Amino acid sequence: MFRPAPHHHPIRRVLISLPFAVALLALAATVALGHNDRPPVPAFPSVLLAWTLDPVPIVGVGMAAAAYLWTERRVARRHPASPAPRHRRWLFMGGIAAILVALVSPVDTYENVLFSVHMVQHMLLEMVAAPLIVLSAPITLVLRATGPSARRAILAVLHSQPARWLTFPLVTWLLFAGINWGWHFSGLYNVALENDPVHYLEHASFLAAALLFWWPAIGPDPQPWRMPHAVRLMYLFLAMPQNSFLGVALLSTQRVLYLHYVTVVRAWGPTPLDDQHLGGTVMWVFGDMVFLAAMLGVVWAWMHFEDARTVRLDARLDREERERREDLERRALSRSRDG
Repeated sequence: MFRPAPHHHPIRRVLISLPFAVALLALAATVALGHNDRPPVPAFPSVLLAWTLDPVPIVGVGMAAAAYLWTERRVARRHPASPAPRHRRWLFMGGIAAILVALVSPVDTYENVLFSVHMVQHMLLEMVAAPLIVLSAPITLVLRATGPSARRAILAVLHSQPARWLTFPLVTWLLFAGINWGWHFSGLYNVALENDPVHYLEHASFLAAALLFWWPAIGPDPQPWRMPHAVRLMYLFLAMPQNSFLGVALLSTQRVLYLHYVTVVRAWGPTPLDDQHLGGTVMWVFGDMVFLAAMLGVVWAWMHFEDARTVRLDARLDREERERREDLERRALSRSRDG
């Protein structure tokens, strides 16, 4: 049977090609201008144009976005009756956008001179980008786009012993907390501010730990461990105070923990200590807001799960009652014939 060639939507073509075009421009701009370690005084609206356009994150997220859109098209071809939910695409692109805002926008321009802005950068990676990407169910999308043999191989990896260990909820919880406390209360943080490869490693570790942390709590993707909703609530509830304690520790200290911000010469903005206190407040308040929102989302999902289970139970009881009545009617009819 003849099938028309698939129509390539112009918006989707732009979405696929735009990251690579921007990456080339970013690379050219970075080579031409270099990275400004002493950005000018932030003033509206010129500060909105102070993008660093670092090619490393741009190329990375551009490839991720293009791969997601290509996989989504493949799912649409393989399963035309049930394509990937559109809202998941926007969740993934929202996560990608959060990474770009964190790593190439004015946030990245000023994170090297203000600790509070650096904290905003980390919150975008851990509390915005990571949960949005997890909610977009990228693993499910890949599984639906592949054939049976590849699907079995992916599931075998997901359920392998190393994966089961790495994704065990206690491990992901401790890894998320350990990465945050380890970077903020060690000399590594100051090293990252003055060494680009270490800085990339810092951002990558924050994002990776956050992805692993959010996956068992809110992820719809298949995973080696499936926690009941009550355990998910406890998992998130216990993560909130450790985030709060870290923020309060940064807020209450009376000395500057990161000497880099003392050596940066600027005649504007808060003092290094006040800036550090502001960064601790950002972590405390924004982090707790995200955890509360996530817990409300788990409660909402739990209610829907219980409603669906009640509907299934009622249907099963109705079916059993119907079968019981039919059995009684058959027996009564059999007795009347025998009589």
